[in-house]
Amino acid sequence: MSPFWIQLSGNLLNGIILGSVYGLMTMGLSLIFGVLKIVNVGHGAFMMIGAYIAYWMFHLLGIPPILSLFIALAVGLALGYLFFQIVIRRLTAAPELTTLLATFAMGILLEESARALWGPDFRGFSWNVGRLMLPPVAIIPLGKIYALLSSIIVAVLLYLWFKKGRSGSAVRAVMEDREGARVCGINVEGIYALSFSVGIGLTVVSGDLLTLFVPVGINPYMGGVYTLKAFVIAVLGGLSSPWGAFFSGFLFGLIENGSYTLFGLVPGIEPFSMTQFFAFFLLLIILLWKPTGLFGAK
Repeated sequence: MSPFWIQLSGNLLNGIILGSVYGLMTMGLSLIFGVLKIVNVGHGAFMMIGAYIAYWMFHLLGIPPILSLFIALAVGLALGYLFFQIVIRRLTAAPELTTLLATFAMGILLEESARALWGPDFRGFSWNVGRLMLPPVAIIPLGKIYALLSSIIVAVLLYLWFKKGRSGSAVRAVMEDREGARVCGINVEGIYALSFSVGIGLTVVSGDLLTLFVPVGINPYMGGVYTLKAFVIAVLGGLSSPWGAFFSGFLFGLIENGSYTLFGLVPGIEPFSMTQFFAFFLLLIILLWKPTGLFGAK
């Protein structure tokens, strides 16, 4: 196998693994939009909180990110419920621009709070638990494999909750028809609070797992680029479809890592910038072909 194909195969494999975390981070965004019809433009700031949780749990207590995700989930659920009760509950019937500004303000509040508490400097840690050797294609840190498995497990548990749990079924009913759900006796306000809390919880967990891929890039303003990626993935899979978002995360990871390898062969261009351009260009093409996304709207 030539060096190019070895590099491409390794990058695609890493793209699939990273795509699992991309999918998980976008499930929260899609769940919130699917139930409340609110676009959370402060999405990346909640991921940043998850990254700091992973950092501080490891730095202070020696708890690895794969275990601190339970703490991240608890913090995310609490933050989601708090922000819903203080901000979102009053805006569920407000115009879209109002909710966009509100979630943007939430993100700014979290970023500036993190800066005030922990400073603007980049932080990081190293959790080395061995490597998986796949010669000649790739050498993959086991931490990334754990992130892949954790993302899949969380997604499966969420799926089972949606399909088997009573509250999960109520969430699906509100996604389908909120007025019909209200007539059937479902507490729509309660489902709003639950969905927003779970959506934020998933987002914070994904930020925790992301540190297994970028362990040295933790800072208060790290979330912006992931907000953009989450929007691309969400629209790609169908903005109201958490499952479409999860599977589209894998696709986006493949596109991102594969195109980086290809653009690296072209002289005179910066591969990372072109990768971002290509992702949005492909999104445009797919939406022209299928406006509801690859997995539909629901």
